[in-house]
Amino acid sequence: MIRRSGLALALAMIAGCAAPARAPNDPDTIVRVPPVAPLPPLGADWEIGGAQQQGGWLRGRVPRGAIALAADGREVPLDGTKYFFMGLDRDAPAQVRLTARAADGAMAERTVAIAPREWPIERVNVALRGSVPSESFMARRRPELAAIEAARAVRSESGGWAQTFIWPVKGRISGRFGAQRIYQGVPGAYHSGLDIAPGAGTPYVAPADGVVVLATERPFSLEGNLLIVDHGMGLNSAFLHSATLAVKQGERVRQGQVLGTVAATGRASGPHLHWSLKWQDARLDPLLFLPER
Repeated sequence: MIRRSGLALALAMIAGCAAPARAPNDPDTIVRVPPVAPLPPLGADWEIGGAQQQGGWLRGRVPRGAIALAADGREVPLDGTKYFFMGLDRDAPAQVRLTARAADGAMAERTVAIAPREWPIERVNVALRGSVPSESFMARRRPELAAIEAARAVRSESGGWAQTFIWPVKGRISGRFGAQRIYQGVPGAYHSGLDIAPGAGTPYVAPADGVVVLATERPFSLEGNLLIVDHGMGLNSAFLHSATLAVKQGERVRQGQVLGTVAATGRASGPHLHWSLKWQDARLDPLLFLPER
């Protein structure tokens, strides 16, 4: 009689404890994948918020499955998570039609009502005085306008557009966005920004993150020392009449970072910070971006 060795006996015992092999179609060996919930119909899950009034803005998210967005037929950029930002001009119409498009061509629309505003209007019984700029002035002005246009065409990757803005400086408000004079029935240009008068030499800061797309090396004829900061998604801030600038073109800035100091360079009646906000071609009211003081 042949005796098994201790090792062989141990192996036999282990083999006897092993689970028996299962057939390929044994139900216990099949990995069951839970059913995938169908996507909601395109347009069922819009997210839209913001200051829905003239001079205001919209911010939100397109429906799941959408890859593009247009407002009244004009393209609105989306970020990587399908959020969007768009501005509402001072003279925006009573409603805006948003159209989201999916990869398969499906469309979803949402109409947003835009509240009208009563702007500060001053009617004066004198004729509007218009002067034809001299050629010597325009020789200087044309390259300035070209530099401003080029700066506002920059589209940086900044996320400042998604932040809650802060006041660039605190002080007396000496001019409000949208104010306008009517000269014997002829409208003059409306005020395109917010004027804050804290006193000459006061530092002002970035209201939100951004990238400096223009920092003038010499005062411009009208704006003086001019700074433009792009906040991403087509939204940018311009700061006019500065004494000094603390940042340079191409520099990334953080919310609350000092950008410059207040003065009256360029065409200004006294020291103040003129802050304007623009989205593409729409001019926006900075007060609608700010918390109450």
